[in-house]
Amino acid sequence: MTGKVVFVGAGPGAPDLITVRGAETIANADIIIWASSLVNPEVVARHKEGTELIDSASASLEDILPYYERARDEGILVARVHTGDPSIYGATAEQRQVLDEMGVPYETIPGVSAFSAAAAMSDVEITLPEVSQSLILTRLEGGRTPMPPKENVRDFASHGTTMALYLSAARSKQLQEELLAGGYPEDTPVIIGYQVTWPDQFMVRCKLSELESTMKAHKLWKHTVILVGPALSEERMVKRSHLYHPGFRHEYRPADPKAAADLRDKGAEAL
Repeated sequence: MTGKVVFVGAGPGAPDLITVRGAETIANADIIIWASSLVNPEVVARHKEGTELIDSASASLEDILPYYERARDEGILVARVHTGDPSIYGATAEQRQVLDEMGVPYETIPGVSAFSAAAAMSDVEITLPEVSQSLILTRLEGGRTPMPPKENVRDFASHGTTMALYLSAARSKQLQEELLAGGYPEDTPVIIGYQVTWPDQFMVRCKLSELESTMKAHKLWKHTVILVGPALSEERMVKRSHLYHPGFRHEYRPADPKAAADLRDKGAEAL
């Protein structure tokens, strides 16, 4: 039997927000590598008898390589469980590179990311028609991991669209200053999510001008995702999507003539 390493997206925290494929991989794994500092233990609790659970919270990459070698040499399944989605700040690229060098097969199972969970918990749509049609996912520059020279919060903020910020909670003052300097108005809506979907989840809304004071008041400095942008407003000034408008024709539905005329009168194309 050929062994394999599977990178499993654990989701934001709640054990029922992992994909079916991810849960099945964990249930069938011979070795599960997970970080207790980031992944809810309930996510990895449903495993078969005899499975080895390896806590990687204090481990380096070199510490987990022997388990990858066992996947190859013993023909076993290793589930490498990452919080959220493995492709977002998951440090999985360096692991794949090593696995390629070792000749170990691997695959990746996506997971629900914290930004998506925070939007869901707040009942917001981050891509509102004519308000925000883009999402910028980034972190504040200046931390221990260098950012590419052309990537900085101030420049991203100039787009005025929805932004999701990871790994930035500990420097809320600098984050607020950079977002404002980039062009977001002071009253831009902000959603702050701590331990989103965990039992101790905490969600709070504020204006951008109150970001620093709000985070300090609630002592939020880690495990926190921040959403900012006009689409997050609670006023629900929603512009209707053309996709479900009766005057909008597409492959599966003809346009209603009167509704199409109304759309054209408003300057839209009834395609």
